[in-house]
Amino acid sequence: MWRLPGVRAALRGVRTAVERRSRTEAASETSVGAMERAVVRCVPSEPKLSLSFALADGSHKNMQRDQSEPLGRALSRIATNALKGHAKVAAAKKSRKNRPNAGSGVACAGPGPEPAAACEPVVKLYYREEAVAEDVLNVDAWQDGAVLQIGDVKYKVERNPPAFTELQLPRYIMAGFPVCPKLGVEFGDPTGSLFRWYKETKPRAAEPEGGGPSSSSPSSPSPGWTETGVDERVYTPSNADIGLRLKLHCTPGNGQRFGPSRELESVCPVEAGPGTCTFDHRHLYTKKVTDDALIRTVSYNILADTYAQTEFSRTVLYPYCAPYALELDYRQNLIQKELTGYNADLICLQEVDRCVFTDSLMPALEAFGLEGVFRIKQHEGLATFYRKSKFSLLSQHDIAFHEALQSDPLHKELLEKLALYPSAQERVLQRSSVVQVSVLQSTKDSSKKICVANTHLYWHPKGRFCFSQVA
Repeated sequence: MWRLPGVRAALRGVRTAVERRSRTEAASETSVGAMERAVVRCVPSEPKLSLSFALADGSHKNMQRDQSEPLGRALSRIATNALKGHAKVAAAKKSRKNRPNAGSGVACAGPGPEPAAACEPVVKLYYREEAVAEDVLNVDAWQDGAVLQIGDVKYKVERNPPAFTELQLPRYIMAGFPVCPKLGVEFGDPTGSLFRWYKETKPRAAEPEGGGPSSSSPSSPSPGWTETGVDERVYTPSNADIGLRLKLHCTPGNGQRFGPSRELESVCPVEAGPGTCTFDHRHLYTKKVTDDALIRTVSYNILADTYAQTEFSRTVLYPYCAPYALELDYRQNLIQKELTGYNADLICLQEVDRCVFTDSLMPALEAFGLEGVFRIKQHEGLATFYRKSKFSLLSQHDIAFHEALQSDPLHKELLEKLALYPSAQERVLQRSSVVQVSVLQSTKDSSKKICVANTHLYWHPKGRFCFSQVA
């Protein structure tokens, strides 16, 4: 139910080919001498470019240089960094050599001859096997495919490869509920990226009470991992995963090239889910996305966290709910599973916290082919999602009820009638209610458009103020 159609099947073949090629290249590089990677990020709208590479001493360098700077200055700085790295390595070796023997208290060796001072390495940049002149500006010098040489080490320059700007797993993960990482990809796209999920081979030992040392201390070996067999962005843990942490290996891509891979591990192990939910029965009728001629719509007030965590909510509105069931992290898992299981074309949500939209709903629904827009009110707002394969967003309009009531001549008669009831008028004009209007166009037929209005009307037990808002 949680598998993405179409593009994932094609990417699975791409992944196999890429990994097969990577293994072949790794074997050849081991025998010939591997060429390191130097990643350059250069964006016209920014004054500086960034250069990232690993020196021979193992240290990783991230440099920021002016795009208008001559190449020679950047190369000189790289040479200085390399010389400093060499000096640190030499100092560390000397310190180890002169360290007293732990058993006898005698130094391991006498003071031998001082090593010769290292010379600043030769640093050059080549493009198409020709040295790039040092007066060429950085913006023009660092081309994709160039070769940076630092001493005897060569680096292949990759300019603006796909890269993750953000990568995060949910803090709480439950069995039976889809896990979708929050992604930010530059020069790439999540649909063109590769994913592979792993789980621990066995649970980590729990930390003993009292804060004493545990088996997961830094001196302990790292946990073993086994493949889950899932190579898609979304992974749904099973009951067999309970107690185990997850790891995601992902490679950013854009359909033509791939950038540096990254790995991240879940903070907490998989927990047991609540079992069968009421929406599981409704999902039996929404297993597939509707045909192009049909539109499936979902509207849902998901209860903003700012309203769920009040004494009034816990004791009056939802006294039947256990405290953990009102916690945001718990509810987000249920909301994601319920919404994605409807396979809707349009989703209108009310009482959406900004962090819930950006950190939870956007990545989860995007993985299932939906795009969203958000409108904040005061503490929470409205979110409208639409299926990208069926619709494109033409325009978005946010209308505040109290502003429209006072400024639009169409509402003059209603405003005059409200004036007869000052207390009611005051309440209506003080409300922050808005309507979020999204104009969508069919991706199959540009002549077909649809206007989606999403709103949350004000309700009060002693007054029907929502009627005036509807009017």
